[in-house]
Amino acid sequence: MSKISKDTTIGELLQIYPDAAPILMEIGMHCLGCPSAQMESLAEAAMVHGLDSDLLVEKINASMNAAGV
Repeated sequence: MSKISKDTTIGELLQIYPDAAPILMEIGMHCLGCPSAQMESLAEAAMVHGLDSDLLVEKINASMNAAGV
């Protein structure tokens, strides 16, 4: 099973686990297709959106585990 980290870029995450898109959209990350967003790490994206990157990564990894990814 893949595990993502704060250093994982949004582009990498969406390649590994496309079902993360609704999670990111739900917390306000609406420009997932933007070229700059694709290269942004989850830590950077969380900081820009005023979120705790550890909680974001935890939520995505929990979703991946539940999906068997």
